[in-house]
Amino acid sequence: MQCNYRWSSTLVLGKPIMSAMTKLLDQALEAVRLLPPDDQDEIARIIMQLAGSDLPAHVSLSPEQRQAIERSKRAAERGEFATDEEVRAVWAKHGL
Repeated sequence: MQCNYRWSSTLVLGKPIMSAMTKLLDQALEAVRLLPPDDQDEIARIIMQLAGSDLPAHVSLSPEQRQAIERSKRAAERGEFATDEEVRAVWAKHGL
């Protein structure tokens, strides 16, 4: 019978702990190590979410979305806000 686990030693608070990892997961992590840091972080977030971590999801914004946010921030700095009536109209338009 072939063992599908690889044992690795990790330090936690300066003390070694032993953990089992499947060979496939170990191979996947080795492949991820070759990617740029931003890609590694994105994959790490996905793995942690799949494993049930409470880590908040990373949201990627398009250039258009970033521009819209910047326009909104500048309008807020100028004190330009929607009226209550305008807000209610948007809510009604979207069934809220």
